[in-house]
Amino acid sequence: MAKDKQTKRAVGRRKEASARVKISMGGGDVVVNDKELEDYMSVPWWAEKAIEPLKKISKEEDFNVSVKVEGGGLHGQAEAIQHGIARALVEWNSDWKSVLKSEGFLTRDPRRKERKKYGKRKARRSPQWRKR
Repeated sequence: MAKDKQTKRAVGRRKEASARVKISMGGGDVVVNDKELEDYMSVPWWAEKAIEPLKKISKEEDFNVSVKVEGGGLHGQAEAIQHGIARALVEWNSDWKSVLKSEGFLTRDPRRKERKKYGKRKARRSPQWRKR
């Protein structure tokens, strides 16, 4: 039972991406799919976005984060990691819930790709109209 107090797990999702997050006390290491966060995310802005919940509560140097993420693109994966970290932090300390919720980190983004309809080229794109 002591291990449960030292480690918290959560799942974050965005579009087709799903991130399994594990946080524990440590020196601020963030590992995504066995790589450092900066090595995994090719755009620095995505890496910043992923750890934003830790920055909002000023604990980026206090927690080690380990993430397994799959599906989607890197942008969706970054937001899935962000969602998972926020959910794990709330499990760690429920006092942070109001701060994280007000920033929108705990809200699952429900938007998905719209399905293709028959008679159309894509979901909404119609064939080009020709007068003659």
